[in-house]
Amino acid sequence: MAKRNGKNIKGIISALLVPFDEEGRVNEAGLRQIIRHNIDEMKVDGLYVGGSTGENFLIETDVKKQIFDIAKDESKDDIHLIAQVGGMNVYEAIELGQYATELGYDAISAVTPFYYKFSFAEVKEYYQDIVNAVDNDLIIYSIPVLTGIEMGLKEFEELFALDNIIGVKFTAADFYLLERLRHSFPDVLIYSGFDEMLFPAAIYEVDGAIGSTYNVNGIRARGILEAVKDNDLAKARQLQKESNDLIEAILANGLYPTLKRLLQLEGCDEGPFLSRKPMASITDEQLEEAKRIHEELL
Repeated sequence: MAKRNGKNIKGIISALLVPFDEEGRVNEAGLRQIIRHNIDEMKVDGLYVGGSTGENFLIETDVKKQIFDIAKDESKDDIHLIAQVGGMNVYEAIELGQYATELGYDAISAVTPFYYKFSFAEVKEYYQDIVNAVDNDLIIYSIPVLTGIEMGLKEFEELFALDNIIGVKFTAADFYLLERLRHSFPDVLIYSGFDEMLFPAAIYEVDGAIGSTYNVNGIRARGILEAVKDNDLAKARQLQKESNDLIEAILANGLYPTLKRLLQLEGCDEGPFLSRKPMASITDEQLEEAKRIHEELL
């Protein structure tokens, strides 16, 4: 299947949550419900499949492929699809990138390699290896708070010069760097990666946003982008305040179990919505707090 044009991917993109059963297997029926909820209720422009929100670093290669299959089969061509293929194993990243491209994903994405203190030369070679082997557009996933890989304007310039690298998921609070990137690379796609900072990122004219809370808060998020575009900053600020009230409560109660419970309360109720071990199961107290969050903040 020919690749599609990743440069068209803009707007609100949910980092797809994945429900698992008691044995750690993908709950396919529940996953399909989550995908439909994102498309039909949250009206998202795309899905970011295989990110940390999907507990990607806890699952095997064949399970990652299974999730890519389900997301493509359920969404068809209704929305854009980005496959996050990166991690510690560049050979797996290439295999997954080729697999998602054959499925017809619009683009792939790859987190910077982490844990070891990789030099920038090693990070650059990692991306070079992926784009050399995978015939698809690639979006860098930069999240230095978790990977320990800090990059400045010069490093991004070198990466953006590589063939088929079209953008970055910018998950950092460095708005100086964000402004410098937007000014220096007007044709590169920049996605805001911190849901709680979408409003200030939108001021700098990001092309969209990729985040986990958009699974349940996609409508407000789109409202922030639209209000900034219309220069209605008071409305955008209010929507961000409401979003941050929700995000604060979710984070305090446990990000993934709370989001999954909120999706169940929104009607995605097909089977268990557990996380992959070693993540803990949701407690009775978390269930009760999730109910309050759903009633008062959604």
